[in-house]
Amino acid sequence: MTKTIGYRELVADAEQRIECISAAAAIAEAGSENVLFVDLRDVREVKREGKIPGAFHCPRGLLEFWIDPECTYHKPIFAEDRRFIFYCNLGWRSALAADIAQKMGLKNVCHVDGGFEAWKEAGGAVENQ
Repeated sequence: MTKTIGYRELVADAEQRIECISAAAAIAEAGSENVLFVDLRDVREVKREGKIPGAFHCPRGLLEFWIDPECTYHKPIFAEDRRFIFYCNLGWRSALAADIAQKMGLKNVCHVDGGFEAWKEAGGAVENQ
């Protein structure tokens, strides 16, 4: 099997189309009424590492179904008029997810470059589960 494209190329390609913000910029937006942090990590990661306070947990594998208003799994939170800041552990899944979310029509979406690890390194608050 010939490898034609890997995750690095997929992430770099997605980052050409999406807004990437630093952890410091994300921390500055934390607590804003119009901002929703969306944690895309697996539930085991969230339980083990904690999350950004007030973040909405959406496992990456469910994102498309939760965004689509025509899907029986749709979550109304994704229809709200907010800024959606996606994050995962290192920023790879969230870059891909932000790209897909934009393609699906979600407005005002970005992702945290470096993910939750960058958030913690920048001194961001952590809510333990």
